[in-house]
Amino acid sequence: MYTPYHTSEIRRSAPVRQDQAKVKAQSQSGNQLILAVTVFVAVSLFAFSALAKAAPDSFADLAEKLSPAVVNISTTQIVKSERSGVLPQFPPGHPFEDFFKDFGDKGKKGNRERKATSLGSGFVIDEEGLVITNNHVIDGADEIFVIFQDGEKVSAELVGKDPKTDVAVLRIDPGDKKLVSVEWGNSDKSRVGDWVLAIGNPFGLGGTVTAGIISARGRDIRSGPYDDYIQTDASINKGNSGGPLFNMKGQVIGINTAIFSQSGGSIGIGFSVPSQLAKKVVQQLVEFGQTRRGWLGVVIQNVTDELAEGLGLGNTDGVLVAGVPEDGPAFKAGIKAGDVILRFNKKRVRETRELSRAVAETDVGSKVKVQLWRNGKKISKTVRLGELEKAETKFAERNGSKTATASVLGMELATVSAKFREQFKLSDDVEGVIVIDVEEGSEAAEKDIRPGDQILEVQLKPVSTVADVKASMKDIEESDRKSVLMLTRRGLGSRFVALSMDK
Repeated sequence: MYTPYHTSEIRRSAPVRQDQAKVKAQSQSGNQLILAVTVFVAVSLFAFSALAKAAPDSFADLAEKLSPAVVNISTTQIVKSERSGVLPQFPPGHPFEDFFKDFGDKGKKGNRERKATSLGSGFVIDEEGLVITNNHVIDGADEIFVIFQDGEKVSAELVGKDPKTDVAVLRIDPGDKKLVSVEWGNSDKSRVGDWVLAIGNPFGLGGTVTAGIISARGRDIRSGPYDDYIQTDASINKGNSGGPLFNMKGQVIGINTAIFSQSGGSIGIGFSVPSQLAKKVVQQLVEFGQTRRGWLGVVIQNVTDELAEGLGLGNTDGVLVAGVPEDGPAFKAGIKAGDVILRFNKKRVRETRELSRAVAETDVGSKVKVQLWRNGKKISKTVRLGELEKAETKFAERNGSKTATASVLGMELATVSAKFREQFKLSDDVEGVIVIDVEEGSEAAEKDIRPGDQILEVQLKPVSTVADVKASMKDIEESDRKSVLMLTRRGLGSRFVALSMDK
């Protein structure tokens, strides 16, 4: 039976149910929105966390694992130091006469020998006894020793060295000792901001661990033609040279080499040779005893804005060929002076350092394509690379430096090189022939000729190589002259010195 009450109740309840449905729908929608926001935040936080790679709670486990593979490198070198020759003169019978006679033979000039020692760092790269360090740590050493964490000291032999990248390889006989070694990592995958660990022997204190981050990549500190250093703020001091720079996987991604400092201590700017550069050098030193780098055979320079405009280039990218030796690979391939190298072996090159490194890292004998800019258009040439070391040897022989040293009248003479320029603190304008040693008691020593002096002329004839000096001496010997006149220079002063031929 139809009842108005019931009907009216039904009519009143319908809107209520509709409102409840709307509320429920809105609630479900709100929950979905909250869920979506929660998921988004969670994913974002996870991504940020993965990207940020928070600092480890401790480096202790890593340091404990790696430290036994890091060694101290101790070297000894016999060096000759010059006596001043300026000692007090006393009248006969003076009480101090015998004392100074015993001490310095009354001011006798010449050289005396002393033993110099130095300390650096290194690391074991394989269990058979290969140890990596810096070239400058062992350069000129007469004896090299490797000292392990437990204090054991063993003699090491030099396998090979490369001054251009400051890398050296040593070999030790482990005997019954089980060596702990480390492995190379890929420095190209390391990023600015990544955590790194440095272990070495700063100030001769022994194994020391420091941590920091990679501050920069691809640094050029003007130390060589292949500079591509990793910069780090991990504390690196004197004695750390040759030690490893580790990533958080315990892999070597760099060889600690240099620091920038005005005090001699770390100010947070240290430099490491990247592993991707060092690995190939080490491999070649082990296999050949020396490096074998590719050689293109061009003289190059960077492209300036003015040059780019004159050459019709839209920017300064590329390397300008300033010269092409006639016997080099580039000449044979048809590359000419005035060409701009845009790509080498499909790799874009924007400056001389990039090209030098790309060529050096390419195998000797490889055929590579070189893209050039010539006369307003791009062309390509195929070049078979030569060997840089052979080219340098040939150049040295051609310029008379095969006989790089010679003994003349109590003096050891050599043609100026980067090594001697650093050793004797010579200015950049000093070229030609220098004195590298003077025999004690010789007339040259008595007449105050010292190591580092430059020989400008022999018997009024200019000389620029040791070969020139030997040729002039031969002519003088054949002429039966009793003495030879030499023009020498020390610093800003020059003087003539006459030396007897019969001495």
